[in-house]
Amino acid sequence: MIEIKPLASGSSGNCYFVRSGEHSILIELGISWKKIMQRVGFKTSQIDFALVSHAPHQDHCRSVMDALRVGVDVGMSIQGAEVLGVQDHHRVFILEPEVQKRIGDWTILPFPAVHDVPCLGFVIGRGDERLLYITDSAYAEHRFPGLTHIMIEANYIEEILSHNIQSGNLPHIVGRRIRRGHFSLENLISMLKANDLSRCRQIFLMHLSDSNSDERRMIREVQATTGIPTEACW
Repeated sequence: MIEIKPLASGSSGNCYFVRSGEHSILIELGISWKKIMQRVGFKTSQIDFALVSHAPHQDHCRSVMDALRVGVDVGMSIQGAEVLGVQDHHRVFILEPEVQKRIGDWTILPFPAVHDVPCLGFVIGRGDERLLYITDSAYAEHRFPGLTHIMIEANYIEEILSHNIQSGNLPHIVGRRIRRGHFSLENLISMLKANDLSRCRQIFLMHLSDSNSDERRMIREVQATTGIPTEACW
């Protein structure tokens, strides 16, 4: 059974520990390697690999070099690997959008996200479980059958973002960038309605904005829409 432990979520850093039986992976390496190891109990040998959605944004790729240095394989897009200068590293495996990759008992199906740099989302499978991970994306262009777990960005609520722009608390240019590269609650709910969630047991909301979101409202509206237990990651 897949278990998800958020280690950090948001613009200051992102990292998530996903365990299935005796096996585990990391999604994102956006905090220091020391903090990651402290929070997973210094068990590097139990980490099968790590996935990074995009670079060079440090809140997602800060510890890539440290992970490689201690022997953890890291998967990412060719664009991300080239930005970090690790495309030829023997522990880096390149993920191509829409091409499924198998590592041991894990399967990884990368797909393009809609962000201001090349970014990947992932459908991660093990056994009969399927985890959707998508962050830093304005919306989702795909449908995802058979999901048992969802980890998805809920960065802002349009009403709150608009108010912050109109009141002068947020520059218009920043507001445009947020809308073009991050999930709103409204787009998130539309995406959830468009998918068959009959097998889904758990939804995690990630990357909530400090000033443009409302955690309780987001959880309440997602649960009301889906009937699925939902929690926010911090």
